[in-house]
Amino acid sequence: MTIKDERHEPVDMVLKESESELEAGDAAPAFELEGVDGETYSLENFADDEALLVVFTCNHCPYAQAKFDLLNEVAEEYDDVSVVGINSNDAEEYPEDSFEKMREFVDDGRVQYDAYLRDESQAVAREYGAVCTPDPFLFAREDGEFRLAYHGRLDDAPNPDDDPSRFQIRETIDAVLAGEDVDLEWQPSRGCSIKWKDE
Repeated sequence: MTIKDERHEPVDMVLKESESELEAGDAAPAFELEGVDGETYSLENFADDEALLVVFTCNHCPYAQAKFDLLNEVAEEYDDVSVVGINSNDAEEYPEDSFEKMREFVDDGRVQYDAYLRDESQAVAREYGAVCTPDPFLFAREDGEFRLAYHGRLDDAPNPDDDPSRFQIRETIDAVLAGEDVDLEWQPSRGCSIKWKDE
């Protein structure tokens, strides 16, 4: 399937829906990844947060680009929640997803998450079972650990040109911060497939 990116150039993509084997209540898999700010991040960096939104994303995918503004807003709105973007794409085949380009996206304000990290080995994406961009995982802090509260779409606009009318990610974050169960069907996120190095 070929669609156009923000510069109206063709982008080859394989449409995927999220399908992680992580289940509600599972602990967040550990990671140690470099951010575009030069710092190394792990789960411990976010230990003071009530919730952690980990989103496997990238620069070039139109589905990921369509959610930049929403994720930036969530990062700004919630003091007790960190938004962490992780880019796992093969940057040799997709140079738009290189570490340098990631830094450009932060420097020019397109990406304003709490952290934007590079998963060069792709091991973290595999550990989480991420398959598409964006692929969001919301973890709630329980007894000193982050445990999965929600894995699914950010809003009800599955295609890049759709206008959302419902924001599931805000509903789930609000429930977590209120100490309530997330009473929401986990509908899979949709986006370009993660660009694996061995495919």
